[in-house]
Amino acid sequence: MYWKKQSHEEVKKAIFAALDKNHNYRGESPALGVPGTYLDTTEFYHDAPFLKDAPFMSVMVQNPNHIGIHTLSEQSVLPLFAGTQQIERDLIKLTAEQIFAGEADQQDGYVATGGTEANIQAIWVYRNYFRNEFKASIEEIAVVYSEDSHYSMPKGANLLNLHSIVLEVDMDSRMITEDSLQHSIEQAKAEGYKYFIVVANLSTTMFGSVDDVNRLGEYFSAQQVEFKIHVDAAYGGFIYPFTNEDSAYTFKNPYITSITSDGHKMLQTPYGTGLFLIRKGYIHHVCTEEAQYIPGKDYTLSGSRSGANAVSMWMILKVHGSEGWKYKMESLCDRTERICIKLERMGVAFYRNPFLNIISIKSEFISQRLATKYNLVADSYENDAKWYKIVVMHHVRQGALDSFFLDLEGELRSKK
Repeated sequence: MYWKKQSHEEVKKAIFAALDKNHNYRGESPALGVPGTYLDTTEFYHDAPFLKDAPFMSVMVQNPNHIGIHTLSEQSVLPLFAGTQQIERDLIKLTAEQIFAGEADQQDGYVATGGTEANIQAIWVYRNYFRNEFKASIEEIAVVYSEDSHYSMPKGANLLNLHSIVLEVDMDSRMITEDSLQHSIEQAKAEGYKYFIVVANLSTTMFGSVDDVNRLGEYFSAQQVEFKIHVDAAYGGFIYPFTNEDSAYTFKNPYITSITSDGHKMLQTPYGTGLFLIRKGYIHHVCTEEAQYIPGKDYTLSGSRSGANAVSMWMILKVHGSEGWKYKMESLCDRTERICIKLERMGVAFYRNPFLNIISIKSEFISQRLATKYNLVADSYENDAKWYKIVVMHHVRQGALDSFFLDLEGELRSKK
């Protein structure tokens, strides 16, 4: 896991060089057939003085379209936006190979609108894979995920008309229970399900819990059924590989076929920057053949995509370098650990994965007043909350934490 840190000036130079390779709507070369243009000049004017030092905003104003997937071949790159689409290809390569240890040029991917789209994209790919390769019927395919999984899993299953198998977790360890796994899959097989799309969580949204992907792979292998494992690393993808050197969540793991990882969480990019990565040889199952006006056709749920989103992710990874990013993520975990030590000394029950920056506190220790004052997130707003979480992000200042602990200590003392 290594890529070189670049200076702000080097990053800026690379982005403007990419823009120079893109079509300029204001240039002399006409683009009569393109259903797009630069941002509306009533509000966004292209000659604003600050743009010469603002590569990301310059990309926004020039408005390149990254429709399609650009990792398939040279023909999958739209000539009009070849410069910034190459930036996206470099981003996919860096993330798949340096962060998730994939073999060189053996992964496809694209910058999606977020983890929800990327997770649904994976379910879509595997549904069609089972239908195309095994002649499976819809009634034979199921999506398997834990009850702590993100809501994009039931949403994707609903959209694609697939059956959901929701596995129970232990309330303290947040791990999938053996009884639930065995009973649920045995029952599904008895009901005629033969093909399983399994989602392994690399940090659930509420708890930061991490599923045992090898355990899932070994279990489904032993069942002698056809299955594919997709990793939802929307939250954990840009922190866990840097804080846990023994992570099983890499493309070296033969059980893993695809990975979702969001930029707009730990990477601090604008919302709308999710990442979908998948091994070569699968993405063709979702090719939209009718999209013949697009070079290379389209394989994505979203279709047209802003090139600026890919540029933002590439810029941040490059300006930090692998060592700088590792230090930044480890620093967040160090801060999280200090908070956990204080909670332990106060006798407060909580859950935390040691490689992540999410702390979920049992609701019996958190009053509604505290939850409201400090904007803690509950596990449910429909039923009585059982957990409230703290996410140690860069905006969480020590002064706010000190104030929270004073309030918490006061409430605990008054209860005693």
